[in-house]
Amino acid sequence: TILGETHEEEDEILPRKDYESLDYDRCINDPYLEVLESMDNKKAQRHEAVKWVLVFAIGVCTGLVGLFVDFFVRLFTQLKFRVVQSSVEECTEKGCLALSLLELLGFNLTFVFLASLLVLIQPVAAGSGIPEIKCYLNGVKVPGVVRLRTVVCKAMGVLFSVAGGLFVGKEGPMIHSGAVVGAGLPQFQSISLRKIQFNFPYFRSDRDKRDFVSAGAAAGVAAAFGAPIGGTLFSLEEGSSFWNQGLTWKVLFCSMAATFTLNFFRSGIQFGSWGSFQLPGLLNFGEFKCSESDKKCHLWTAVDLGFFILMGIVGGLLGATFNCLNKRLAKYRLRNVHPKPKLVRVLESLLVSLTTTVVVFVASMVLGECRQMSSTSHSGNDTLSLQGMSEDVNSSIKTFFCPNETYNDMATLFFNPQESAILQLFHQDGTFSPVTLSLFFLLYFLLSCWTYGISVPSGLFVPSLLCGAAFGRLVANLLKSYIGLDHIYSGTFALIGAAAFLGGVVRMTISLTVILIESTNEITYGLPIMITLMVAKWTGDFFNKGIYDIHVNLRGVPLLEWETEVEMDKLRASDIMEPNLTYVYPHTRIQSLVSILRTTVHHAFPVVTENRGNEREFMKGNQLISNNIKFKKSSILTRAGEQRKRSQSMKSYPSSELRNMCDEHIATEEPPEKEDLLQQMLERRYTPYPNLYPDQSPSEEWTMEERFRPLTFHGLILRSQLVTLLVRGVCYSETQSSASQPRLSHAEMSEDYPRYPDIHDLDLTLLNPRMIVDVTPYMNPSPFAVSPNTHVSQVFNLFRTMGLRHLPVVNAVGEIVGIITRHNLTHEFLQARLRQHYQTI
Repeated sequence: TILGETHEEEDEILPRKDYESLDYDRCINDPYLEVLESMDNKKAQRHEAVKWVLVFAIGVCTGLVGLFVDFFVRLFTQLKFRVVQSSVEECTEKGCLALSLLELLGFNLTFVFLASLLVLIQPVAAGSGIPEIKCYLNGVKVPGVVRLRTVVCKAMGVLFSVAGGLFVGKEGPMIHSGAVVGAGLPQFQSISLRKIQFNFPYFRSDRDKRDFVSAGAAAGVAAAFGAPIGGTLFSLEEGSSFWNQGLTWKVLFCSMAATFTLNFFRSGIQFGSWGSFQLPGLLNFGEFKCSESDKKCHLWTAVDLGFFILMGIVGGLLGATFNCLNKRLAKYRLRNVHPKPKLVRVLESLLVSLTTTVVVFVASMVLGECRQMSSTSHSGNDTLSLQGMSEDVNSSIKTFFCPNETYNDMATLFFNPQESAILQLFHQDGTFSPVTLSLFFLLYFLLSCWTYGISVPSGLFVPSLLCGAAFGRLVANLLKSYIGLDHIYSGTFALIGAAAFLGGVVRMTISLTVILIESTNEITYGLPIMITLMVAKWTGDFFNKGIYDIHVNLRGVPLLEWETEVEMDKLRASDIMEPNLTYVYPHTRIQSLVSILRTTVHHAFPVVTENRGNEREFMKGNQLISNNIKFKKSSILTRAGEQRKRSQSMKSYPSSELRNMCDEHIATEEPPEKEDLLQQMLERRYTPYPNLYPDQSPSEEWTMEERFRPLTFHGLILRSQLVTLLVRGVCYSETQSSASQPRLSHAEMSEDYPRYPDIHDLDLTLLNPRMIVDVTPYMNPSPFAVSPNTHVSQVFNLFRTMGLRHLPVVNAVGEIVGIITRHNLTHEFLQARLRQHYQTI
């Protein structure tokens, strides 16, 4: 796939990469599905049962990965805070706070350094992984995104990143980890563990793998937030190109399995009561409940909806600002950091960790306010005593740099795990001043924006929720203090603020609404959350895209959106197709196939026959040409031919005259020696015509019509299939019939999936270049195709919803006139073609 040039002037200097397309459509009309087609009902049911078992196993393994990450994050974080807290308490009296800062820096820099080293081992493990998984499910093959090494580096790296005090979350990388588990577990093999091999020939296609990746990604969301339904909707909304009812049920079952597994083990480990399910996800928002003593308190009222809409607008603006700043930082890294040695990326991560640690320590010491631990008045729900609070909220209060019976409100937010800080903002009433919340929001906003994109595994969900929760609590405090709205429940406004900011950053709607509802266990929050997220998305979309789409575009990935713009319907398939084709014939010499494969990078080739006069003369002189012409005639369907088959008793019928076609003229020269032919395979540059006799090249005097002759289209064959045929010696000699060619089964053709052999690794001395390969049993004889006059919107919808990789453009008489790939449907390419269309009007 060749990427089109971007049309934003500021993006022109950014590096662009070539990405392969995943072959999601190959299972449709695939002639190699005889393994499944020949199954009886019992075998088919057994095959489906195995799929359900694997889906359950993916959910269980994803839950165990989440358990591993959560356990060690808690272990390292508690160890660090315990040492730092005792040091701060001791040094506050002795005046050695600089030593406490050095101890905190030692912990954080060590953890972040380890996280950066793991990313050096597997660079694709950096970030949250959601953009990469989104690309994979969209049909783009991102190198190394679903490898075993990736999930190991991701899981271990994110626990060091979180324990290192960076403003990142562990919930986002859980989605990537679940997707890797889904991709690898059903294959029963790994490139990292080559010695472990199982004979499991099922589910060895890109389409099956995509379905399992969808289930794994949903399981990751379910494990992170305890939201199985939200995980299913996330996979549907942000993931797969197309969906079906059976996949929905399997993905939901996988999400339930992940939630069950994590809940079972976390509840047993933390509460010692195995079998009691109290902790469904890594992040739990707790129970939102007004105090029984406050009769005026309500979770939310109809009047509050107006404030929620305004918060959604502000959240969209803040999210757009966050995305704009992060985009500029990402471009700066692409220009100045990534081209340099890898050590520079590690130094950048250490610099961010150093700055974050110093800011957190100094802000808690200088900007924090010492506040009373309990309130004596009872006017409003913000004056509740700490006795009414949950034990988790009480235990997370920090008294750093404050005298007895008081606590530091800034340190309570900064020196706690992010999940505990979110619970403080949701459920701790009357503890944070507007000044503290404003400063915390500003510092957290800037530092989390700087952090997202450095070379460590990092999530964005939890930092966005915490930043938005501070914004919501600030709004609640202002409404109570300056407007006098005593009925306001501060936790609700903190939740709405978190939803507004997160929605403004990621621009998710349906799935995020359900995730937040499931995390709060409060269905009454459904309407305000939905309204807030929609308003935040609409507001943010006026300025830029979501953060994940921005990073996808910066990587140069040809991601296809859900639909095209209305004005694109002014274009037709003929306007965007590629007319200069590289093709093969039904019967082609090995010499030609090797030349084509070694001199092109295409992943599929149309199988065609040429239309030319005097075909009978050529049929007499050469077996190869005769085989191609016979295949052409046998593949043409006419009304007369069909009626002749149905009415065998009738003696004669008028038959339609077939179109003339042939391949190449018979070469008059003697075939060269074998050594010369092998040398031609290595050195000869491929020309637009894959001639049966490659030593004949198109003449410069040929006209455009001679160079681009009519080609009757018969099907598509993949590069991987051609290489497999060559490696396994599937061919026949010119003196034999094509029936003597060996026949490979579906299992043999897919044995090397997903890492097929490369043509450049093929030993040409083992091949006879004059042998012929019959590709017709292995090609896809009925791929999706469109007419040259088809509207671009129809082309796009067909390509997107069916998960296609190549879309031939065939005219009314069955001749291929061009081909459409993912590159031809990207936004940049369509915009360029539309400008050309306007210029020619």
